[in-house]
Amino acid sequence: MPRLLGNAPRDARSLLLAIAASAIALGAPGGQAVAAAARAAFLPHQALYELSLVKSRGSASINSARGRILYNFSGSACDGYTSEFRQVSELESGEDKVTLSDLRSTSWEDGAGKSYRFKIDTRMNDTDSSPIDGVAERTGDHITVKLKQPAAKTFTLDGSTVFPTEQIRHIIAAARDGKSVLELMVYDGSDNGEKVYNTLAVIGQPIPGDRTIASPDPSTQNDVMKSLTRWPVTVSYYDHDAKAKEVLDYNDFVVSGAMGKFDVKDSKPCK
Repeated sequence: MPRLLGNAPRDARSLLLAIAASAIALGAPGGQAVAAAARAAFLPHQALYELSLVKSRGSASINSARGRILYNFSGSACDGYTSEFRQVSELESGEDKVTLSDLRSTSWEDGAGKSYRFKIDTRMNDTDSSPIDGVAERTGDHITVKLKQPAAKTFTLDGSTVFPTEQIRHIIAAARDGKSVLELMVYDGSDNGEKVYNTLAVIGQPIPGDRTIASPDPSTQNDVMKSLTRWPVTVSYYDHDAKAKEVLDYNDFVVSGAMGKFDVKDSKPCK
């Protein structure tokens, strides 16, 4: 799953999938939560985010930032889940220097979280694209990744690593189980296609569907969504192989993505 203004927004997608899940094992007790969540259905949807600059700091200051993210999610447990993602963003720094980035990503993950296919393409201004293309398969106690691009390569990952949609299942199960923190190792094919991320999900208190909130987002205006219980979730990502001294964040700017539109799409239940 791509990152914001790097290889695209990992956090935006995680939060979106968490709030867009339907039929999430209502009333499932503790140990049955993950199993029940695995039988539940995700809600196919399309969301549009508007990007804007929140703050700029450091010597390489950013004067302005704007852009959009379009995200589509569809599929089912029997057919697998497809994600389509595009982020176009424009950064303006000193001396009217403008950087335009265009990231496109598509992925497919089977309903059991055992197979994952991904293609990511990034362009910066007029430079050539930087494609990433590969497939990951879970077998026994490990995952085998086969990259076609940026270079042909095969390697293995620890079997406890999860793919993006499976990550959301675990977050939902933890939320229904009353947990506030969840740590997972996640592989999504982003960056150079070889990185695994340690993730920390912080889960807030549930918001019942019948509660009126002060600042509704577009999803809560949707008849399908507004009656569902939901949780505020923040997911942080850290390079699994980074040394301790490399973990601190000294980024020069912060960009916010506000959901401007949310549409539920037709779903096809498993036969």
